[in-house]
Amino acid sequence: MTGLESIRAQFPIFDRHRDLIYLDNAATTQKPQAVIDRLAEFYSSENANIHRGLYDLSSRATANFEEVRLKVANLIGAEDPLSIAFTKGTTDSINLIAQGYLKRKLGKGDKVVISAMEHHSNLIPWQQLCKARGAELAVIPVSSKGELILDGLEEIFEGSTKLLAITHVSNTLGTINPIQSIVKAAHLRNIPVLLDAAQSVGHLPFKVSDLDADFVAFSAHKMFGPMGVGVLYSDPNYTADIEPGNFGGGIVRDVTFEDTQLLEFPQVVEAGTVDVAGVLGLGAAIDFINELDLNDSHQYEKRLAEYFRDGSKEIEGLRIIGEAQDRSGIVSFSVDGVHPHDVATFLAEKNIAVRAGHHCAQPLLHAMGVQATVRISFSIYNSEDEVEKVLKELHHLVKFWK
Repeated sequence: MTGLESIRAQFPIFDRHRDLIYLDNAATTQKPQAVIDRLAEFYSSENANIHRGLYDLSSRATANFEEVRLKVANLIGAEDPLSIAFTKGTTDSINLIAQGYLKRKLGKGDKVVISAMEHHSNLIPWQQLCKARGAELAVIPVSSKGELILDGLEEIFEGSTKLLAITHVSNTLGTINPIQSIVKAAHLRNIPVLLDAAQSVGHLPFKVSDLDADFVAFSAHKMFGPMGVGVLYSDPNYTADIEPGNFGGGIVRDVTFEDTQLLEFPQVVEAGTVDVAGVLGLGAAIDFINELDLNDSHQYEKRLAEYFRDGSKEIEGLRIIGEAQDRSGIVSFSVDGVHPHDVATFLAEKNIAVRAGHHCAQPLLHAMGVQATVRISFSIYNSEDEVEKVLKELHHLVKFWK
């Protein structure tokens, strides 16, 4: 088998849907057999709750669960696995920092800074918190090319800025933001930084030591793992300041009717019975990713996106939205006179899965002058042949609509 065939062979969905061209990877990636097997293995032969029992099944489940914490730390270059907490996803991780860290520190006259290209999950929690606390939500603007305008960053940071929350890779335009320089500018003013890494971890080389963000949020299901599991990384300097959003079993050191002594991070934010199988599935996804060269994978996805961009120039009325210099394997476009939902429906009839709409980034699309787009997002199991088929169908679409 070629490299591509070998990779595709590990994803059973392509055996069950042989004509499927799946290009909605920014929404969720498909799962390799190893991840599916790990979920089944836990429930069929290892099922027990963690951190509870002294019997063999529970002890092994606990050890395997904690091993994934180490795998996550190694994947993102975190020195201490205890800086890794498991959540329900990127959204949950961001809300945990909003409510468990920032809420009690934010007051009238303070400021939270975000960018104009944030996913709603990295916008609404800060917006609502600022409204509740009488604080200002400041926004780093975006250019017509889909790049952040950073010339006025110092002015935006002026005053009592309590946090910068920013995406690494735009889920809509594919823009890769210059995070190192942005974080450096924030840290010069002692502003902590939360990084939404949902579209970057597992897709391109990622080390927290290089990017220097204080909090990092990402999801398993966007990196070949199960749905419903996420990660929150916290710099050890901030872990003591993070309070739990939920209270219950598994996070306590001592309880009386008068008071409760809590455990430390990360256990303090993992109340109740967590998705043990899902975390183990994340571990299997990381094992799969570790067999890849992430730099090669990233470049491959970018090449497919560029192949589509180049081919789209021959399609009358097709307009790419966003032309950032540094970008990933995500492309948004529109077709003159055809609603994005109609484009997606037309392609769906050809078994081509794309996404149409505002991509949970309405303010960004408004800034780009559109209400909705069609989004194509590539992964390592996609091919140039699939790109050619999509371009061919888009040619047919334009002719049909005329």
